[in-house]
Amino acid sequence: MNQWEWQLLEETTPVEKVLVSGADVKKGDIVRLRPRQGGDIFDLALAGQTAIIESIEQDYEGKIHLAVVLEDDPGKDLGLLRQPGHRFFFTPDEVEPVKPLQKILVAGIGNIFLGDDGFGVEVARRLAGGEFPEGVLVRDFGIRGYDLAYALLDGYDLTILVDAVPRGSPPGTLYVIEPEVSPDAPGPPGVALDAHAMNPVSVLRLAKSMGPVSGRILLVGCEPATLGGDEGHMGLCEAVEAAVDQAAVLVRKLIAEALNSENEMRTRKDE
Repeated sequence: MNQWEWQLLEETTPVEKVLVSGADVKKGDIVRLRPRQGGDIFDLALAGQTAIIESIEQDYEGKIHLAVVLEDDPGKDLGLLRQPGHRFFFTPDEVEPVKPLQKILVAGIGNIFLGDDGFGVEVARRLAGGEFPEGVLVRDFGIRGYDLAYALLDGYDLTILVDAVPRGSPPGTLYVIEPEVSPDAPGPPGVALDAHAMNPVSVLRLAKSMGPVSGRILLVGCEPATLGGDEGHMGLCEAVEAAVDQAAVLVRKLIAEALNSENEMRTRKDE
């Protein structure tokens, strides 16, 4: 490359992102390598592997090249330091974006001092003792509404809220609800949460007033028999206590369905 070509490169505006298969990719994103047939034999040997985009380069003719580092390369740290031998170049049409692992949050909500309102907390405790795939987080938020609102801003693909939900059915009845809270929902979005009246709708409204809430949100609810009355009390009624294990199984089923759906989409794309 001569001095004129180097000068053209230096004057080129850095490329922050590039469109690949209908999606924008940028430095740090994961892609799967799909080198063209008839290309370099070494590139073809990398077909199907996943790689991290280290940088987006533009040559003096304006062509875009993606500098990538293989995810399973033991020396990928050297590649990220732009060392030769661990850094490879592909054009945008030789890669495809790889969606990262699904992030799923299971959030138990409730006040253990208000009878059956502690349902969500108990379900979260039961689930916390089990094993889940990578990317699945189970947390007991109790009455910490602000903590949950901030968590909803963390870019989860699926959030499963678990709470007591009075709807008039017999105590212990389970529901799966997909709540929708529009930006113009009634009630001031920035008001402080009342710990004794925290509910999924108020938390969602608060979170949406703080920033974008992404992904799907489901509510696994249970019909309570009592919410503690004026004096309050600890412990679930017999019917709600019996529904705790059923709810835990239901939450696991929803997680499995979400992960299986994602895996099926990836499999179809790879075929």
